[in-house]
Amino acid sequence: MPAYDFRSPRLFVAAPLAAGAELPLDRAQAHYLTTVLRRKPGDGVLVFNGRDGEWTATLAANKRAATLQVDAQTRPQTVAADLHYLFAPLKTARLDYMVQKAVEMGVSRLQPVLTRHGQVARVNSERMRANAIEAAEQCGILVLPEIEAPQPLTRLIAARPTARWWVFCDEDAPLADPVAALGSVPPRAPLAVLIGPEGGFAEDERKALIELPNVVRLSLGPRVLRADTAAVAALALVQAAIGDWR
Repeated sequence: MPAYDFRSPRLFVAAPLAAGAELPLDRAQAHYLTTVLRRKPGDGVLVFNGRDGEWTATLAANKRAATLQVDAQTRPQTVAADLHYLFAPLKTARLDYMVQKAVEMGVSRLQPVLTRHGQVARVNSERMRANAIEAAEQCGILVLPEIEAPQPLTRLIAARPTARWWVFCDEDAPLADPVAALGSVPPRAPLAVLIGPEGGFAEDERKALIELPNVVRLSLGPRVLRADTAAVAALALVQAAIGDWR
């Protein structure tokens, strides 16, 4: 486990990172550093862009603008785990929480899924990205997940590559032991975790999922979990049993 510097503020930037580069900050970033954190010119900041690793930078500010002078790389770029998270959209506050936790758990793609009993049909992709960035900034993460537009479950099933194993969280799973269920997944297989709406999958949706090759039905225990809680539970189980926690 690499040692992270959690005492210095971390910022996500879109620009390429290299020694000597000068990065202009947008108004929100400048306000955060100079007003909220009360950072002064010459103070250090950590920056990352999801491509070039993490770098130290020095704040330069005046009344009109704030910039960062990039100094040296502190950590090389990491590679994202090949772990997709497929989920029925949630209402705003719970979706914010779920996105943040999924990023912390190491997912590489966030895919909203439209199902028969889903209660939310639209998502704000920009808000999802902002929450993903915030989680990465706070937790020392160097990789941002891809954020996809919502897709009907039927379309995702039709386009699914059979090499990607789907871990389908199903309250009717025949095997109560989730770790034993995950034991059938080959080592280092590309993965997707699928959690449906709180109203559950329709019977034809469940049947279509069960009939797919390379699908594991995963029980999340004897209690009913809210969808955002189920996200944390399922991703923790997958990462611990067959993911990058091992």
